[in-house]
Amino acid sequence: MTEKDLHERRFYRAKEEASFAKDRSLKTPQTKNPAYTLAFQDKDFLLREELRPVRFQLELLKPELLLDEAGIGSTLVFYGSARIPEPSKADALIEAAVDEASLRTAKLLKKKSKYYDESRRLALLASRCGIEKDGKRDFVVCSGGGPSIMEAANRGAFDAGKESIGLNIVLPHEQAPNEYVTPSLSFQFHYFALRKMHFLLRARAVAVFPGGFGTLDEFLELITLVQTGKMEPLPILLFGKEFWSRVINFDALAEEGTISPIDLNLFQFVETADEAWRIIQNFYDIECG
Repeated sequence: MTEKDLHERRFYRAKEEASFAKDRSLKTPQTKNPAYTLAFQDKDFLLREELRPVRFQLELLKPELLLDEAGIGSTLVFYGSARIPEPSKADALIEAAVDEASLRTAKLLKKKSKYYDESRRLALLASRCGIEKDGKRDFVVCSGGGPSIMEAANRGAFDAGKESIGLNIVLPHEQAPNEYVTPSLSFQFHYFALRKMHFLLRARAVAVFPGGFGTLDEFLELITLVQTGKMEPLPILLFGKEFWSRVINFDALAEEGTISPIDLNLFQFVETADEAWRIIQNFYDIECG
């Protein structure tokens, strides 16, 4: 018996078995019943309430395998609003305002539109750096895959001619990945928990731009993980001190005793992409343009 005979596969692969099952022409009441369908090909079965643990596992495993196969070693994660316009489109919001309240909101969004450009530039800087180690690429841009700040991040990587990741979530209203996400790195999630986990599994720095409930949720969970020691410290960069100091009174939390004053050092305020990238480079002792 040859070495090949000893080591070659003895069972058909699932893909082959599935093709056998599909190609069978025999049609009887038994074979036409859903009970006869292979379990891993039975969508109705996989969507049963009792199969939630299996769906959790699949949603964790699929992106993990594909990111590993794509050589993604680490990521620079971008959190931020889906509503902040790019500067060239900010005036359109003001023109569309129908009353004083909507006009005020439009003007505030226009003021924050500068962060679209900062998100795009930070992604460009990280992507141009092109750090690789042991065949894995580092600081690959990763966003939520949506519009606004997320689009700017993927766009910055696109400007540099590099790949970027988009982690979209299924929502009741229509949503599609922005056009700058690399198609083979564009993922869709059903479970928020698994999506947030994939944001942080490879994260080596996180840029947090002004945003709403979703951004707050992601930022506060991240900072809790670091505060409690569940995750090692990493650069957490809050863009826009004026915005963040207005929506969260961090100093009051420390004064009230609900966090330690030292917890205020877990993140840093920044205003520009260049400032943020310098902090990341200093933290990891790396140098690139």
